[in-house]
Amino acid sequence: MFIETDVTPNPATLKFLPGCTVLEQGSADFDSADAARISPLASALFGLPAVVRVFLGADFVSVTKSDTIDWPALKPQVLGAIMEHFLANRPVMASEAVLAAEDVDPADREIADQIKELLDARVRPAVAGDGGDIVFRGFRDGVVRLHMQGACSGCPSSTATLKMGIENLLRHYVPEVKSVEQVPA
Repeated sequence: MFIETDVTPNPATLKFLPGCTVLEQGSADFDSADAARISPLASALFGLPAVVRVFLGADFVSVTKSDTIDWPALKPQVLGAIMEHFLANRPVMASEAVLAAEDVDPADREIADQIKELLDARVRPAVAGDGGDIVFRGFRDGVVRLHMQGACSGCPSSTATLKMGIENLLRHYVPEVKSVEQVPA
């Protein structure tokens, strides 16, 4: 099994591509070993020293480390854990993750659907390329609420991406959008 490794805009995060499907649909973001209990793969990665976040995408795994270790020391351990997991044919998720509810005024459902279509078509593929994801959490009073996951969470450029990139794009195509804000999970 060959696993590719890509850098991300977040220097604390690397993206690992195992060459197979990681999640059939959606994504999963874990910021602690406790939260990762529903994923045998994420749990194994949290068992490594200094792993502070694990993000699972369709065909990749993003791992964020603390400042207490350098990538040359941690990367072989991460590669080994991912390889061992997939070669043993273990499940990625032990159970389905519960999706957070969207906060959308029923009168704005059509606008929210437009926003989600734009995010899915134009934003999420680019963000996935950097090892992360953006999840729609709501739209009320002209404000789009998004949650940043994976490499995007804590990335030094995430605020610029959110405000200058995503907000400008949404305001251009959906005039009802006034601003975009990041929200916690």
